[in-house]
Amino acid sequence: MPTLRDAKVGETLKVVRINGEGAVKRRIMDMGITRGVQVHIRKVAPLGDPVELTVRGYELSIRKADADMIEVERV
Repeated sequence: MPTLRDAKVGETLKVVRINGEGAVKRRIMDMGITRGVQVHIRKVAPLGDPVELTVRGYELSIRKADADMIEVERV
């Protein structure tokens, strides 16, 4: 299944699953990225890290390692 790391700028995706355990998964969920939410890819830094997203009406930047834990599907 594709992850948020594989997404291109301008795409809108739906979160299917968050991999990971413990504090890392909890931190991602606390930022508003939960199953079923739509995520829009706004920008990617020149070296690919971080990725800027729009989630639930606010802008969020996450690391590539965190983006790789979030499985998505195209809307």
